Amino acid sequence: MPRPRSILWVDDEVESLSSHILFLEEQGFTVEKAAHGDDALVLLQRQPYGVVLLDEQMPGRRGMELFRAIRTLDATIPVVMVTKSEEPATLKDAIGAEMSDYLVKPVNPRQVLSVVTRLLEGDRIRQQRLSRDFATRFRELEASRHPDMNWREWTDLVVELAEWEVRLGQADEPGLSEALRTLQESLRQEFARFIERNYRRWLTGHRGDRPPLSVDIVPEFVEPALRQHGKALLVVVDCLRLDQWEAIRPLISTRFDIETSYYFSIVPTATPYARNAIFGGLFPRDLATRYPAWWRDQDETSLNAHEQELLAAQLESRYGRAVPVRYEKVFTAADGEMLLTRLPGQLAADGVTALVFNFIDQLTHGRTENSTLFEVARDTQALRSLTRTWFERSPLWAALREAERRNVPVLLTTDHGSIHCHTPATIFARRDATLNLRYKFGEDLRTQEREAAIAIDDLPAWGLPPRPPGTRLLLATGDRFFVYPTKLREYQARYRGAFLHGGVTPEEMVLPIALLSARRGG
Repeated sequence: MPRPRSILWVDDEVESLSSHILFLEEQGFTVEKAAHGDDALVLLQRQPYGVVLLDEQMPGRRGMELFRAIRTLDATIPVVMVTKSEEPATLKDAIGAEMSDYLVKPVNPRQVLSVVTRLLEGDRIRQQRLSRDFATRFRELEASRHPDMNWREWTDLVVELAEWEVRLGQADEPGLSEALRTLQESLRQEFARFIERNYRRWLTGHRGDRPPLSVDIVPEFVEPALRQHGKALLVVVDCLRLDQWEAIRPLISTRFDIETSYYFSIVPTATPYARNAIFGGLFPRDLATRYPAWWRDQDETSLNAHEQELLAAQLESRYGRAVPVRYEKVFTAADGEMLLTRLPGQLAADGVTALVFNFIDQLTHGRTENSTLFEVARDTQALRSLTRTWFERSPLWAALREAERRNVPVLLTTDHGSIHCHTPATIFARRDATLNLRYKFGEDLRTQEREAAIAIDDLPAWGLPPRPPGTRLLLATGDRFFVYPTKLREYQARYRGAFLHGGVTPEEMVLPIALLSARRGG
C-alpha cells in the first residue's frame, strides 16, 4: 500500500523553513511541523506520514535518539536526516542506523523535493517507466520477428526476453508478465522449426556458420583463459536457465567483472548428452566411437561417470601434452564443505579446476516428487527467487569468492536449461521406448500431433550414436511432456507444471557462458 503524500518536518528552527514548506505544498504534499522530538512522537501516534525530515542537532532528544523512537512506532517509515553537521561520524551513524537519506544544511527546496519524491513515489515512477519501455519494446520485438531469423538474432531475442522476464517479475507487473509469456509461447514453435532446419548443418558446416555449441565450451572459452593465466576454474551449474543466471548475476557483479557470451546446448538437452559434450569436446556420436567403454547410451545413469577423464583427454589433444585437471562434483552440503577445504590448494596449482554443482537440477526434479518443494518453487519467478536464495549461502558462491581472492579466471556456465511444462502430448511407442518425458528413443515412435515433437530417424546426422535399425528419437517442442494413452491421467496429475528438459525450446537450449575476472586483478 503506498504511503501518504504527507511530510513531518522535525526541526527546532522549523519556522525558518517556511519557503521550503510552501514549495513542497505547491507540489501537492501536506507538511506538518514539529519543533521538538516529543511533539513529533505525539503527531506520529495520531496519524501516519509518508516521510519524516529529521534535524540531528535539537535540544532535548537529539536526532538519532528520536530516530530510534520513531522506528518503534513505525518500522517502515522513511526518515531523512537534515543536519548542519558535516562530521563524517554523523554521516556514518546515519548510514549505520539505515536512515533513508542524508542532507546537509543549507538545503534548497528542490533538493528536499527530489529526496521526498524518490522515497514516496520512486517505485511508482519506476514502474510507470518500466511499463512504457516494455510496451514500446514489445511492439518492436513483435515487428522484428521473421521466418528466416539466424542464430544470432535468435540469441539476442531470447536473451532480451529473459532479461525482461526478470525485470517484470521484480516489478510485480502480472499483466506485462503475461504478455511476455504469450510472446515466449508463440516463439517456441518457431524456434523448434528453426532447430529442425539448421541443426544438422551446424554439425557439418564451418564453425563460423553456426553458434557455439556444447562441444565448443573448452576450446573457445576455457582454453584462452588457461593459456593467458596458466590456470582456470570451470564451473558447470547443472540445469541453470537464462533467467536464473540473470537473478544471480547482480550478486556476482559485486566481486567480478563479467563478460557474458551465449551458446546452444546440443540435443537432447539432457545431462548425459550435453554435459559430456562439454567435457569431451565431442558430439555423443564421436564420444561413443572414441571411448566405447565410457559410453553405453542404453544405460544413461552411468554416462557422466568419466567427465574428468574426458576433460583431461580433450585438453591433452589440444595442447599436445597432459594438462593438470582437478574435478569435483557437488551434490550435498557435505560435498560443498569438503570441496571448500580442498579448493585453495587446487586453485594454487596450474591447470584446470572443474566443478559441477547439481543443486538446481535436483531442485527442478525434486519439486515434482515433493509437494512442499512444489509450492515453494511454484513457477519461474519463484524458482528464480529460490535460486538466488540458495546461491547467496551456497558453496558455489564461496568457491567463486575463493577464485576472486586468488585472481583465478572463472568460466561459469550450464549444460542445459529447463522448461515449465503444462501441455501433455500423447505418444505411441513400443515397450522398448526410453522413459524420458521430453525426449524418447524407441522403435515406431510417433506423437498424436505432428507439431508436438521433432522426429529424428538419422541419429548420426544429429550427432548421436547409431542404435538398432528402426530406432527413432522424438524431441518435445513447446511446453509439452510425453504421455502414453493408457497413463494420460496419471502423467497429467504428476507432471503438469513440472520443470523438465531434454527437448527443443529456447529455455533449454540458449545458455550463458560467463567469464568472471576479479575486479582487483591485473
